[in-house]
Amino acid sequence: MPHPLSRRAFAAASLGALAVPTAIPFIRRAQAAPTEIRIDWATYNPVSLVLKEQGLLEKEFAADNISIRWVFSAGSNKALEYLNASSLDFGSTAGAAALIAKINSNPIKTIYVYSRPEWTALVTKGDNAIKNVADLKGQRVAVTRGTDPHIFLVRALAGAGLGAKDITMVLLQHQDGKLALERGDVVAWAGLDPLMAAAEIEGGARLFYRKPEANTWGVLNVRDDFAKENPVIVRRVLKAYEGGRKWALANTPALKTMMMGVTKLSDAVISRQLERTDMTSGQIGAPQAESIIAAGKALQEAGVLPATTDVTAITNAMIDPSFIRALAS
Repeated sequence: MPHPLSRRAFAAASLGALAVPTAIPFIRRAQAAPTEIRIDWATYNPVSLVLKEQGLLEKEFAADNISIRWVFSAGSNKALEYLNASSLDFGSTAGAAALIAKINSNPIKTIYVYSRPEWTALVTKGDNAIKNVADLKGQRVAVTRGTDPHIFLVRALAGAGLGAKDITMVLLQHQDGKLALERGDVVAWAGLDPLMAAAEIEGGARLFYRKPEANTWGVLNVRDDFAKENPVIVRRVLKAYEGGRKWALANTPALKTMMMGVTKLSDAVISRQLERTDMTSGQIGAPQAESIIAAGKALQEAGVLPATTDVTAITNAMIDPSFIRALAS
């Protein structure tokens, strides 16, 4: 089976010189504002639910006749896929997942923090014999490729002296991974909240391996070309995001009710998710870079990323704090 995080080859495009007659002045035309902003919402990103349910972006851009198209992201992999295909302008992911995408030439900038979660752990059924990561050797484990749970699993295996070849990775989207665990098709699942919380609360599942610091931050990404062409719009999107984040912090009971309505999950499940989700700051910078770099270097040590990849340089080029800092100035 080919490695799930293998690099994609890419060809560098070159621009030919355009000769302009000296008698004709060159006029730079202003970039037209977009008529639509395409942005994702995800159950692992509570702030996105606030924006969508309260119409904060619609209100922000109503006077500009810019419409908002909401796209559901089932996981970081989907958000990054849509960004790479220009189907999204903004997409919410885990920081380490964004790094892998950037290494694979996905043209994104990481511009905002929507949460600092412990949203992934390794999960097994309550009556399974699995006690630790070493017990996974030779077993089937469900995981969603290209997401923080995937990277978390790879790092956990390496810490136990194992590699991807020592298990059978069953590649499923998060919801299907949870169902596979419940059916007994796999012995473990690299979980993601709120589905992971549901497996615990409603299904009696056990989180047999947890490492909060190995969960990378929840970040908002923007397509690089969109950011370059529309910097003011990017700042206004983050202004709305900040409004949603602050509302979520100040209105926890209402946030839980909103999340329950969207996810159809119980109060106990959403409460467990929110217990593991810190939304106290939207600022992005050195702490997030350090977390993402640590994940990237761990993947290098595990042989997932080539030793020649400059993880630090790519991370620093990917993270752009200028947009959110401009709101505070």
